Amino acid sequence: MTQQSVATSDKLDAAVLKVAGVVVLGAIMSILDVTVVSVALPKFQSEFDASYARVAWTMTAYTLALATVIPLSGWAADRFGTKRLYMVALALFTIGSGLCATADTIGELIGYRVLQGLGGGMLMPLGMTIMTRAAGPHRIGRLMAVLGIPMLLGPIGGPILGGWLIDTASWHWIFLINLPIGVVGLIYAQFALPKDAPEPSESFDFVGMLMLSPGLALFLYGISSLPEVGTFAETKVWAPMLVGGALVVAFVLYSFKPRHPLLDLRLFRNRSLTIASVTMFVFIIAFMGAGLLFPSYFLQVRGESTLAAGLLMAPQGIGAMITMPIAGTLADRVPIGRTVPFALGLIVVGFFGFTQVDPQTSYWMLGGSLFVMGLGMGGTMMPIMTSALRTLQAQEVARGSTLVNILQQIGGSVGAAVMSVILTNELNGSRPIPGLVDQSGKPITEAGLAIASQQRPELLQQMPVDPSIIERGLDFAAKSFASTFWVAFALVVLTIIPAAFLPRRRQPAQLDDPQGEQVKTPVVIH
Repeated sequence: MTQQSVATSDKLDAAVLKVAGVVVLGAIMSILDVTVVSVALPKFQSEFDASYARVAWTMTAYTLALATVIPLSGWAADRFGTKRLYMVALALFTIGSGLCATADTIGELIGYRVLQGLGGGMLMPLGMTIMTRAAGPHRIGRLMAVLGIPMLLGPIGGPILGGWLIDTASWHWIFLINLPIGVVGLIYAQFALPKDAPEPSESFDFVGMLMLSPGLALFLYGISSLPEVGTFAETKVWAPMLVGGALVVAFVLYSFKPRHPLLDLRLFRNRSLTIASVTMFVFIIAFMGAGLLFPSYFLQVRGESTLAAGLLMAPQGIGAMITMPIAGTLADRVPIGRTVPFALGLIVVGFFGFTQVDPQTSYWMLGGSLFVMGLGMGGTMMPIMTSALRTLQAQEVARGSTLVNILQQIGGSVGAAVMSVILTNELNGSRPIPGLVDQSGKPITEAGLAIASQQRPELLQQMPVDPSIIERGLDFAAKSFASTFWVAFALVVLTIIPAAFLPRRRQPAQLDDPQGEQVKTPVVIH
């Protein structure tokens, strides 16, 4: 075979691009949905009269659902076929989106978000499987470049799209917009995706799934109930935490017994994977948890419109878009132990700006902080996990990729729950305004009224109060955000410790097939 014909075979032909179009469409829906909802949390607070810790469950429940179905998708794809399962996942996500738009209570919205997450969690891993089969392993690098488009545009476009829809229409449209895209995606998938024959697969660890997912949900629910009741002594707090914690511990002990466990914790014998996983897990808790609060600060303390808050978040996505391709190139040439600590240092520098927020903090400073954080973010996640998986044996990669993905989603869930609890607890310490109570009879605090008046100025005409109270309330709210950011900042700094143990010398890749040729395996992180 000539060099010219080899080069030609490496190109993505029309048939592969047609399949890639379906997968990219699904990826855009799944990734955008996470970032779109991030700017809507304050709107959910006022719409459903709920605390920040409560509405944050619209994110926590979604990511827990993602974590639940990621390991299920590989087993189900073998059993039912990738095309059929991909279309089921797309339909689930679309139906869940439509139901979210009909929610009348925050409880309903959280439940429908779970349904959405069950579909969304399968879209990315199934999409990667379909694309890899269509193009072959030698073209995975080019496929990742195609899939990188929604991954790069999601953090920029999501908050802006969400803000525009909420401001010009209503919060319902951040979910309704998925309906036409989902219908087009289903029709497109029916004609574009090749048929495949389901094959018998290895057994699935349903027992493990029934311990891990409910265990995490109960534990996080207990934590999230803390600001509402104010003490660990309440049954609503300690009972779910105790049961949930016991289920998680039981899962860890049990997972070493099955031949094909839900999470193969035996892989942590690999030092590189363990260090990378610890670094990623702590980082995700801090960065993703606090990342939900960035737009909320702009909305609730600064009184910006939802669209403006989305636009103010754009520098972070732009920063990541610049460094992600560079980091991908360097990952093959420079040991990540030399690049990742530098990228984490950028995140620490950028994050520090948000620990100093007050009601008048310069937008230039905050925008610069977000940009620097984005630069660091683009050079952190993908290099860590790609490098870790390269040290695994070929037969371990699928299980390693599943482990990495689930840890990422669990970290995001824990981060969203914990940071929202800290913020809610801080805001609860605001001074109550004498004689003012809400519809449920609870005293209205200075910070609560100040935040509400930023989005609804007419409230100040309905309940005339001294302007100094609003000023004092905004100052207290800003300090509450700053205190929460300090916790997240400390966690990001802590990630530098495990990152210092990342390999500083080039390691030989273990992903070899029986003929000795290196096998490239995509890492799906979203």
